[in-house]
Amino acid sequence: MDVPVLAALADLVLPRTCAGCGVPGAMLCPRCAPLLAAPRLAEPRRFPAGFPPTVAAGAYAGPVRPAINAFKEQGRAELAAPLGAALALAVAAVRLGAGAPSRPPVVLVPVPTSPAAVRARGRDHVRELTARAIAELRAAGVPATGCRALRRRGRIRDSAALSASQRRANLAGTFALDARRRPAGALLVLVDDVVTTGATLTEAASVLAAGLPPGGFPVLAAVVAATPRSPGAPRADPVRTRRYRAGNVLRQDLDRLSRPRGKD
Repeated sequence: MDVPVLAALADLVLPRTCAGCGVPGAMLCPRCAPLLAAPRLAEPRRFPAGFPPTVAAGAYAGPVRPAINAFKEQGRAELAAPLGAALALAVAAVRLGAGAPSRPPVVLVPVPTSPAAVRARGRDHVRELTARAIAELRAAGVPATGCRALRRRGRIRDSAALSASQRRANLAGTFALDARRRPAGALLVLVDDVVTTGATLTEAASVLAAGLPPGGFPVLAAVVAATPRSPGAPRADPVRTRRYRAGNVLRQDLDRLSRPRGKD
């Protein structure tokens, strides 16, 4: 029995619904899928010092929020496909924005998930997204590999109720560079599912950058979705790192990766 037949039988027993809005049919319906195909710079409400240039495939709001939570917390592992494609789009965009004359190969470095979270979920969702994103990038002709160059150490408090400054303090010293897997000679892009305050990416980027030779490209970051800024909030320029210009993100070069992936 082939895979499409098995999928059809599974839908009869467990009808599939859109993870974003709940409409029966595809895992991401035609209205929700495009929300993860609109790359933009992530703009935390307060930019932490050292926050890396970061591109998100969509806003962590509306139907995108339940879709990511369904994948992350509710066991809908099939969402790795569309969410991984969204992450690949963000990686491609931030790579183009780096302004490299030869568009160097890219190394995706997943932000390590805590061991406790992996045990609770039974899987490492960020590594799943990273693997999918690498496959999508390669299919689009982008030379991409992955490297688990960071590891977690120690324990941190649950950050759900912490302020931005408290999150940064909570994460200090959390990540360590694995010298055995230190990447070299490529553009490094930290990848994660969501950015909210930017504290996690800032801490991870500082550790990763410390192991790089001077004069190279900065550590960049890409996420599936970013928390949108509040209307009227003061804006700051997140792209202060030398040799990165957001205006270099060319949408026409992203056509292959920006096609909606809601259908099965």
